Amino acid sequence: MCAGCFTHLLADARLRDEMATCPNCRIEISKMNSSRNLAVEKAVNELPAECQYCSKQFPRHLLDRHETDFCVERSTTCKYHRIGCPWRGPYHERVEHEETCVHPCKSGSDVMGALHVVDNKRQEEMELFDKIFDLLSFEKLSFNDLQLKPYRTDEFIHKLFYETSRFTAFGNQWVVKSRVNDNQRDPTQSCERSVTYQLILKTKISCPLNIHFLILKGPFGDMKVHPRIYHFEFGEDTNESPYYHMPLHDFGECNRLLAAKAINFRLIMFLVTK
Repeated sequence: MCAGCFTHLLADARLRDEMATCPNCRIEISKMNSSRNLAVEKAVNELPAECQYCSKQFPRHLLDRHETDFCVERSTTCKYHRIGCPWRGPYHERVEHEETCVHPCKSGSDVMGALHVVDNKRQEEMELFDKIFDLLSFEKLSFNDLQLKPYRTDEFIHKLFYETSRFTAFGNQWVVKSRVNDNQRDPTQSCERSVTYQLILKTKISCPLNIHFLILKGPFGDMKVHPRIYHFEFGEDTNESPYYHMPLHDFGECNRLLAAKAINFRLIMFLVTK
């Protein structure tokens, strides 16, 4: 069984609150009683596999590099795509296309639309970069290395959710709570899985707390997450933030987290003082 199928199987079992079983022999499996069969893995890597572009056969351990760097039928873009050329085709046709591509001959006003898209993407990255450095200059900031553990709701159909232990930041008690596919009734029916989370204030406060926060993988975690800063103002009657998207790398990363016993991460919080 490949790693992707293994983690998907464990994730489904976690969502259903069942013990994962082998789809062939039905024996119970888990990360504790499963190990890589290196001999079989090595043998499988030598077996031929078909290139998705040219349909030629290559040993599996060479296939990825062939498809990425050497296959003449691999899909590629024109080198002028940054100025708006939409061409996409096989690699062996790229040189011929670029010799006749009309985009290098276009005027500045014609390519401004494409450059505007590139500039917007770069601007978003710079704004995130500047915002993080701005937040790091705040007087009060806190970080905690936390662990989300799985629990079940008390409803007739038990739903999976995750929650951390209480932790202290800025003299108050907090908890992070998380759920799968935005509390979808049955997340096992979807291959496209995501995780959302919220920050909950457990202490009674007399004045509002203006908090910026973000999640990173931290020293004890290995999640592939893209940093994204969220903001919420906590008050006497607003002690729970909305559920925010946890920006994971892809759906497979979500399955890998669900397959684990717990999710380790680092939460960084910034307190805006007036």
